[in-house]
Amino acid sequence: MKRQILTTLTAVALATITNMASAADAAAGKAKAGSCAGCHGPKGISIAPTYPNLAGQKEAYLLAQIKAFRDGARKNAMMEPMVKGLSDADAANLAAYFSSLK
Repeated sequence: MKRQILTTLTAVALATITNMASAADAAAGKAKAGSCAGCHGPKGISIAPTYPNLAGQKEAYLLAQIKAFRDGARKNAMMEPMVKGLSDADAANLAAYFSSLK
């Protein structure tokens, strides 16, 4: 029973993330992405091998990672302060922007 509940909650959470991501504004994300360029490059292609490329990543994945850094579920000394002040809409917009890049 617990497994069914956990599976259901996970499915609902993923559906929510997907719905939020699809309603996002990539243009607003682009406007907000200036501070990301220092490590991830101006077009989402990293300038250093230690930082991941963001361009073309799946929107739901990017959104989940941004929120995980912001909310403290994922730890990284560089990322945490960068995303700390982002709203859910900001996070979704950034995810939409970077996923739109090829």
